[in-house]
Amino acid sequence: MAQEYKLILKHADEPGYTPDIDCYLHHGGYEALKKALAMQPKDLPDGKKVSPQEQIREDVKTSGLRGRGGAGFSCGLKWSFVDRKSGKPIYLICNADESEPGTFKDRQIMYKDPHQLIEGMAISCFANDVHLAYIYIRGEMVDGAKILNRAIAEARSKNFLGKNIAGSGYDLEIHVHRGAGAYICGEETGLIESLEGKRPYPRIKPPYFPAVLGLWMCPTIVNNVETLCNVKHIVALGAAEFAKLGTPNNTGTRIVSLSGHVKKPGYYEIEVGKATIGELINDPQFGGGLLDGRKLKAVIPGGSSAKVFKAGEKFKLKKKGADGQMSEHEVEMLDLPYDFDSLIAAGSMSGSSAIIVIDDSADIVEALANIAEFYAHESCGQCTPCREGALWMSKALHRLTHGEGRASDADYLVKIADNIPNGRTICAFGEACSWPVQSFVGKFKDEFVAKGKADEERRAKEQVKPATATPPERHELATAH
Repeated sequence: MAQEYKLILKHADEPGYTPDIDCYLHHGGYEALKKALAMQPKDLPDGKKVSPQEQIREDVKTSGLRGRGGAGFSCGLKWSFVDRKSGKPIYLICNADESEPGTFKDRQIMYKDPHQLIEGMAISCFANDVHLAYIYIRGEMVDGAKILNRAIAEARSKNFLGKNIAGSGYDLEIHVHRGAGAYICGEETGLIESLEGKRPYPRIKPPYFPAVLGLWMCPTIVNNVETLCNVKHIVALGAAEFAKLGTPNNTGTRIVSLSGHVKKPGYYEIEVGKATIGELINDPQFGGGLLDGRKLKAVIPGGSSAKVFKAGEKFKLKKKGADGQMSEHEVEMLDLPYDFDSLIAAGSMSGSSAIIVIDDSADIVEALANIAEFYAHESCGQCTPCREGALWMSKALHRLTHGEGRASDADYLVKIADNIPNGRTICAFGEACSWPVQSFVGKFKDEFVAKGKADEERRAKEQVKPATATPPERHELATAH
């Protein structure tokens, strides 16, 4: 039976726990940072030495930590790409823009336990020789920015930030930068452009990989809030112990945002892969099941850009047996383990770990129209397929939801969606706006066709041809000569 396992949120919701530094220190805060700063070089059998920074970077890689922001890429591997030979300063940016619809996990950390984020960032910065870091926070999180600024000031007053941190000789400053509420700033290069004070147009990769040419054309690491908090726990527990949490290749914990038609929407922390989608929706300690009298219709498993699952869907997944051999087996959608790899194998993704539950009371066309309108509004406009295609899809869905639909709109939507992604745009926004349309229409096509057909039939009945009237006699003007 699945259980909630609180690692990141261990103290956040405890009665009496407050976001100030005294409370954090009382609960063992900044001990992991002290441990990291006190590490000594390690001697290797070949006579070489491994610096404390290299040891932490290797521990993060060994831990199996994957990014919690959306892509699920190895954090340690991402750090290994950083250009450390350029002679330029290295920067670290915490992506706190949390703007994927359905996602509300990172703000729980920032509002309730900000010092955990600061400690995770400080360790990550130390490990990567970073002396200046930024927290890029979504503009609407006004209180969050105030809480973080207050926490940074407190950390500086206790010598956990600033010059010569904890007497180690290591210097670090962290600044909070408020965005302006643009979804595109969740894309790391768009975020960097915004942080530089420019319009947030994502950069072409290559050559502009942040690890080489990031903030001010310097090597830059961009990590999500939850990802950076995990670094603290890797140092505290040790890489091997951290890797025991979760499942192979899906280690640690994840905070799941659960919303939609469930009795107990909220955020729940689980060991990765130790709970299924069905358990997260129906178990009394999680979602508590659907509202009374309702039936499950669909599940969006990873934020609004993830491809939707239809209730009752089954998938053929490969699994390694006790003998080490791979075998194929059939899995019902609700029995899918909630981890990175299983959801990718099923044709979707865990994304920002935001599950949106849709029951049979929902109009699936209306639901997609709402999502498409969001993406049409949030396109930065730099790439033609995305700028035009997202708007065309939204307009077609607006027709379908306002009595002007056509039976052919379903095929029209898919045709547009198929011509936006797969390398046609600079960033992944092309996929983000296309995947919902491709999957919703692909799995519920009959509803789209039926709505368009009903509109056509209604309009045909309403269209009454006016009776043909006898035209008035035409009088020619005679011209006298």
